[in-house]
Amino acid sequence: MKLIILGTRGIPANHGGFETFAEGLSLYLVNKGWEVLVYCQEKGDGPIYEEKWRGVTLVRVPVSASGALETVLFDWKCTKHATELIGPKLVLGYNTAVFSLPYRCRGQRCVLNMDGIEWKRGKWGLIAKCWFFINEKIALWFGHHLIADHPEIKNYLSRLVNPDKITVIPYTAEILEYADESQLQPYNLLPNRYSLIIARPEPENSILEIVRAYSRKKRNQPLVILGDYIPELYSYHRQVLQAASDDVIFVGALYEKELVNALRFYCRFYIHGHTVGGTNPSLVEALGAGSPVLAHDNKYNRWVAGAGARYFTDEDHCALVLDELLDSDHLMKDMSKESRRQIELKFTEDKVYGAYEKMFALMQSYDIYQRFEEQSGLVKNRYK
Repeated sequence: MKLIILGTRGIPANHGGFETFAEGLSLYLVNKGWEVLVYCQEKGDGPIYEEKWRGVTLVRVPVSASGALETVLFDWKCTKHATELIGPKLVLGYNTAVFSLPYRCRGQRCVLNMDGIEWKRGKWGLIAKCWFFINEKIALWFGHHLIADHPEIKNYLSRLVNPDKITVIPYTAEILEYADESQLQPYNLLPNRYSLIIARPEPENSILEIVRAYSRKKRNQPLVILGDYIPELYSYHRQVLQAASDDVIFVGALYEKELVNALRFYCRFYIHGHTVGGTNPSLVEALGAGSPVLAHDNKYNRWVAGAGARYFTDEDHCALVLDELLDSDHLMKDMSKESRRQIELKFTEDKVYGAYEKMFALMQSYDIYQRFEEQSGLVKNRYK
């Protein structure tokens, strides 16, 4: 069995959710005896080359452009290379779904993970929204099969394409039973004495509302926020920093796995302000760490975090719930248990990665049988 993964910056993961997912799925399948190739973005010029990492074949693709053009050029070079390889393709994201047409023309299987409804996000300008909207439609029409990471994403896509073409598979996360407490020392943090946010500083993630709610009064324990804030370039970043009290600590973008695991594992509770999208990997990772969860109240977060989490609707409501959570150790213990119950219910590796393995194994078994029929002269070519 073989799988070719495209649509990420590459592994080992050091950027975002898709990279983390690609790394986890690759290692899972390799341990099951699969051959897995992952395309990885490199800066500069030169030929495409391969190397091995923990049994996974990394296809290194140098790109010398910058900005949005860099991503588009990288995806195109990956597509041209991948069309020469035998095996189904898993494309993470539909941002350049137009490049899936060569797979269809050559009769190659291409499965697209549709992620969220990207063209609806407020952070994009008109041109970017139009690009995402067009590529979403191309993905629906020309992808052999689609993955929705959340039932609400499937509901949305089912209005545009046959529901049988869509499979719901969320993300998974490591279940933490231990984390290195010494990782907290450089930041002067104590276990169960700080709250945590891990999110990009964008309006749709409610960072400003949460910071204002937390800063309304002296909390006597910090709110730790991960992410890059550049007030000189972005007015929203500037608003968040100006709204923060002395209890709010901005530690920048951190990617060291042991450090981030420790921050999640020992936080009093994890605050998730995302208002759009499907299953957010960072929220699932908080559940895996047993973090009590305070999330924005919407259909996406409620399906992921479950009934054991607490929810807020706006800044005022957030301030009220913060008062309650910061004063109740008993409630924190109950919420932590509910987080662990929720990840065991929906998001374990065997459920998520196992679903991908089953899907691609069935797909390749069908293709092998079909090729046998065709080569034996039993039937005419009916490949779809």
